Amino acid sequence: MIVYGKQVVLYIAQKHPDLIEEIYLAKEIDKKLFHTLSQIGKKMIKLDFKKAQALARGGNHQGFLLKIRSLKQASLDQLKRESFLLILVGLSDVGNIGAIIRTAYALGVDGVIISGIASFNLEGTIRTSSGAALDMPILHYKDTLSLLNELGQVGFERIAADMSGVDVTQEHFRNPKVLLVGAEGEGISAKVLRGCDKIVKIKMQRPFDSLNVSAATAILCDRIR
Repeated sequence: MIVYGKQVVLYIAQKHPDLIEEIYLAKEIDKKLFHTLSQIGKKMIKLDFKKAQALARGGNHQGFLLKIRSLKQASLDQLKRESFLLILVGLSDVGNIGAIIRTAYALGVDGVIISGIASFNLEGTIRTSSGAALDMPILHYKDTLSLLNELGQVGFERIAADMSGVDVTQEHFRNPKVLLVGAEGEGISAKVLRGCDKIVKIKMQRPFDSLNVSAATAILCDRIR
């Protein structure tokens, strides 16, 4: 698995050096940083721009790339033992998913489930989450309704974010709980909403359509927590 970008490379080098198989550099770096990377004890390979671009598939690698070992997803049985989960329903944009995982990790969410989409780009998510996806249990589970049923059977309070809901600050929540947020524009389907125990929204102080899903999720996670 190839990840790239200076920030995520340095994060992995500092927190997860055991994951690194090879280090690729496509630019000259200062001696202190070179020493830090060399201390990991993995092969360091200098690449020209063309080869680096090919490895990054045209992405903005900033001269820093890593080959890391493949990661295992969390299991549903593992996540059922947690207190606060987040389900992203129908979200496919890697930038939004990464930003949400980074914030969710900082705010104390115990696991993130990507649902309602056929496939999930873990490599891109590691990059856009600035490495937080390596520390957050993540599961890709296609069937949202089946997932809700599984979590409900073990006592999870299922909370959906939708503009038809009540002000999140007026509700009280118990553990274990799971928050569902939907893709911008599409939101969460009526069928999935009916499978939830509570529906909440962010009450706006000024008239405005809606917030970016990443910003809205951060606010909801903080208030529900």
